[in-house]
Amino acid sequence: MSNQGKTAYRGWEYAKIGDYHRNLDPDWSYTPTYLRKMAFVRQQIQNIGTDARILDAGCGEGVLVEDFRLQGYQIDGLDMNYESQYVLRGSVLSMPYDSESFDMVLFLDVFEHLAYTDQLIALTELRRVLRKGGQFIASIPNLAHWNSRFRMAFLGQLDRTDIETNHIGERPFSENRQILQKAGFEIEKIKGITLTVPFIYRRIICRRPSRFRWLHDLMEPIAIPSLAMINIFVCRKV
Repeated sequence: MSNQGKTAYRGWEYAKIGDYHRNLDPDWSYTPTYLRKMAFVRQQIQNIGTDARILDAGCGEGVLVEDFRLQGYQIDGLDMNYESQYVLRGSVLSMPYDSESFDMVLFLDVFEHLAYTDQLIALTELRRVLRKGGQFIASIPNLAHWNSRFRMAFLGQLDRTDIETNHIGERPFSENRQILQKAGFEIEKIKGITLTVPFIYRRIICRRPSRFRWLHDLMEPIAIPSLAMINIFVCRKV
């Protein structure tokens, strides 16, 4: 796959600030979460091996796609707002792939950007291109993480993982789990990332992420899914 010979498309945040995942700012408040998420997903890709065909749906700049393609993996990237020699521009609501084409499908930090009415459509389409018994890995924010619950109880305000105009379909953990099951995925494992302990997370870790990344990572083993800010769902097509 190649988009050489034409102007590469950039939309959404990529048009304004460029490749912000590829050029990661160590003091971006989300950086500790992003690094832990990527480390987990990289291990899953390595476990499935180079013989498997992989799709990174909604891959953004295609950081994983480029990295693993150069290592000999069969991995494709698709994104509505980005285009490159590694990333094909297209929508997860209607993908240009045959049914049961992939052994693994990644869906990382994309679900929450879809309208509620489009979420089940996207999951159904992602399941369509996944082979029977194939692995589906989705990272999805939890609107009801610990600090969000704390702020709602005492201030009447949610602590969203991004502004509501970006995360138009953000849901609490229980709803995310239910809609994955409704779409026909069997959840094998849920990995919680970033325990948002009130005061500690927003006032210490987010203000100095590079300095306090160790504190973020120290708390990850006790980041139970219902309280974690991000959950990675490892699923199978059944």
